[in-house]
Amino acid sequence: MKNYTMKSSKQILSLLTHQPQFGSLVQHTCYQKFMALLPPRFQKAIAFVYIKNDTLFIALSHPGYKMELNYNKELFKELLATLRIHAAECKAHTADKVVFFNAKHHTAEETKKRDTIPYYSELSSGDFTIELENEALKQKFLYTKTLIAKQKDPLGN
Repeated sequence: MKNYTMKSSKQILSLLTHQPQFGSLVQHTCYQKFMALLPPRFQKAIAFVYIKNDTLFIALSHPGYKMELNYNKELFKELLATLRIHAAECKAHTADKVVFFNAKHHTAEETKKRDTIPYYSELSSGDFTIELENEALKQKFLYTKTLIAKQKDPLGN
């Protein structure tokens, strides 16, 4: 009789990252380590990084950072070379050149901050009965009912 033990999440992720179809996960892990090793002011300036054809491409979150980071190209090359030595997932990543460009999209933090506007009409009529004894909870349901009514008919007709 075999003794089956449950694998931990770390073991499962390790097995998945060694599969050829999940090679991009290994690259992403390397890029995250690269970003984590940078000083905080550089982390704020960089939207994302990737390597293609032995060139390290660094997308900037704002065009104003380009001049400052341009003076530190050697720092990025050295950091990547050091990361290749110490991190197993970064062994295949080499970069002879560093190229900076302005990101056309916003960083993840900026997209979370933006409010979204729903572009759909309210499907509920807000016509339901509230059979509660708890007065505080009943008031909250009444408030929800009025919000639905306002959303359904914003002009108050």
